[in-house]
Amino acid sequence: MIRRRTLLAATGGALVGSALATGTAHADATIAVNPGTSYGTWEGWGTSLAWWANVFGNRNDFADLFFTTNSVTYNGTALPGLGLNIARYNLGACSWNTVNGESMAVSPNIPGFKQIEGFWQDWNNEDPTSSAWDWTADANQRAMLQKATARGATTELFANSPMWWMCSNHNPSGAAGGGNNLQTWNYRQHASHLAATALYARNNWGVNFATVDPFNEPASTWWTATGTQEGCHMDPAVQAAVLPYMRSELDKRGLTGVRIAASDETNYDTARSTWSSFGSSTRALANQVNVHGYQGSGGRRDLLYTDVVTASGKKLWNSETGDSDGTGLSLASNLCYDFRWLHPTAWCYWQVMDPSTGWAMIAYDANTLQPTTIQTKYYVMAQFSRHIRPEMRILDTGVSYAAAAYDTSARRLVIVAVNTSASAQTLTFDLSRFTTVSGGSGGLVPRWNTVTTGGDRYRSYSNTFLSGKSVAVPFAAKAVQTLQIDGVVI
Repeated sequence: MIRRRTLLAATGGALVGSALATGTAHADATIAVNPGTSYGTWEGWGTSLAWWANVFGNRNDFADLFFTTNSVTYNGTALPGLGLNIARYNLGACSWNTVNGESMAVSPNIPGFKQIEGFWQDWNNEDPTSSAWDWTADANQRAMLQKATARGATTELFANSPMWWMCSNHNPSGAAGGGNNLQTWNYRQHASHLAATALYARNNWGVNFATVDPFNEPASTWWTATGTQEGCHMDPAVQAAVLPYMRSELDKRGLTGVRIAASDETNYDTARSTWSSFGSSTRALANQVNVHGYQGSGGRRDLLYTDVVTASGKKLWNSETGDSDGTGLSLASNLCYDFRWLHPTAWCYWQVMDPSTGWAMIAYDANTLQPTTIQTKYYVMAQFSRHIRPEMRILDTGVSYAAAAYDTSARRLVIVAVNTSASAQTLTFDLSRFTTVSGGSGGLVPRWNTVTTGGDRYRSYSNTFLSGKSVAVPFAAKAVQTLQIDGVVI
């Protein structure tokens, strides 16, 4: 989340050779979808709430835009709802009270809308019904959490930092030198704050968190006392010490069904390093491995998948990613890399609304906190999230610029592909490995198109038809297209 510095500077070109060979199509190409290789059942698309929800949590139009597939009017424009079905709630680390003469230390560089208020504000009393806890805090983000839940979203609870008073320097932006900042005597208390929040949410907000993650990019060392947001370095040894408390604090509240996710490291290679450092007992505590996608096209996605899914049998989510490319081309390209090599079963964007037009899907002004422009990235996201839906099977395409998913009950195949080159090309999709491929009436293949450099924005077309068990589709330069092929039997 401290992305705006050098997000892709450390990608390192560490991609496996086959990814380099098939990552970008620069000429006409044929893509064979293989129904014999499946990478699990899709769980969905999401966003973290945090800052944008702290600003716009009371807006029903934004709740509908992001968490339904309805057509929603925004500033006079009808937008396709993104259909996100995962909402990640950021448990805050801030409060402005004084306890025994001590108060929160504040980075001079953190804006107000990134200060998220936590609930356990006085360390003298751990009883959530006492005045040491303020359950009226963080009203706006909580409002959006409940709106997302009412629209069917699955929820995850995570913390960017422990409460300020749990931090060694009382600064929830990080330690002065970027080192460990969670006090050793507060390991359990950090887990207790999360577990108590999960219980209160279930009993009072109608929110049942499916997973809890006590960390956010914990191995990263850029969380400092002068940072621009909440954050806390916790090396893998500290993480391993916190996780048993996380399980026990959930269990003693009767939340035995709430799963633990970890560790939300910043990129694929760091996630592998942290996971490999954990012993078997620590790994057993994590039901799901969350990773952030801030290596761009770099990093060994394939090895992380092998370590986590193949070797350990855990779920794997890309629980947070983002980039400064407002056209959406980077988003589409990196998403396809994830489908090809990482094989997550869920994928979440960091902030669907952001003051930076590059990072945003819908931007807002950092000074006035008023929403502004819709970015092309929004429409690119729609190409994926409106069509690859929960319960679909993710299939192999053999390339890093196309993703495929299959709906068994609807007998529907969805393909999303991106032309990353500066030249137009035709992509032919070979479906010969399927038993039956009939398409719609007359072999019709509906498609949707977004040209990231301008022009079509999630525009639908009904002029493409099957030729036997294949379909050829022209792609403009830097375009993203979605195909819906009905009447498909594996």
